[in-house]
Amino acid sequence: MNAPYTTVLGGMPVKIYGGDADPGSPLVIYHAFEEDGESVWDEYRRLGAPDCVMAAVETDDWESELSPWVCAPVFKNAPPFGDGAKAHLAKLEGEVIPELKRITGCKDVYICGYSLGGLFALWAVCNTRAFSGAAAVSPSVWFPGFEEYIRTAVPFAPKIYLSLGDREEKTRNPVMAGVGDSIRAIHAFLRGRVPECTLEWNEGNHFAFASRRTAKGIAWVLSESGKADK
Repeated sequence: MNAPYTTVLGGMPVKIYGGDADPGSPLVIYHAFEEDGESVWDEYRRLGAPDCVMAAVETDDWESELSPWVCAPVFKNAPPFGDGAKAHLAKLEGEVIPELKRITGCKDVYICGYSLGGLFALWAVCNTRAFSGAAAVSPSVWFPGFEEYIRTAVPFAPKIYLSLGDREEKTRNPVMAGVGDSIRAIHAFLRGRVPECTLEWNEGNHFAFASRRTAKGIAWVLSESGKADK
């Protein structure tokens, strides 16, 4: 299978990269950020990281499908956040992942996302055993109530990668300005509960080098040498 291979699974467009990898290679579910799957894949290949298959899932409504609960918008004229994460995760588990495993021959499944996709990845591994690891890259952990939620949740994935840009908390938006304190607190909490967990700081604001940051997160969770930074 030559990458990218495009199909529709669970009613969503999915682009499969690395489909010619050896059977049994890890499968990464990536929620494409503005259809950036190709740039993430290119950056990943430049890293010389382990072979994998990356399935870039494209959703129509991030604010609804990847949000765990209803929340008011944080920007003027922006759409409100819905509570579609539970239904979306059920669709991934029931339709998308089984078919991807059949198509690719992959066994272990990981999840990765950027921004709200990163928040969903972190939430998802607290709600299913389907994933062997998660890369939450510049995740929207400023999301009201999420830090408190994590303190009551039990992540099932044994490897969790967190990252943030060093200028992301330097914003005038009072809600989003809390992202730095939240990710520090979440990392400190998860370190004692997840066998391998790390927090990496990147240079720049939320939009700087997004594809490169995402590729680094995928490489970390797939690496056998990833170590908890305790």
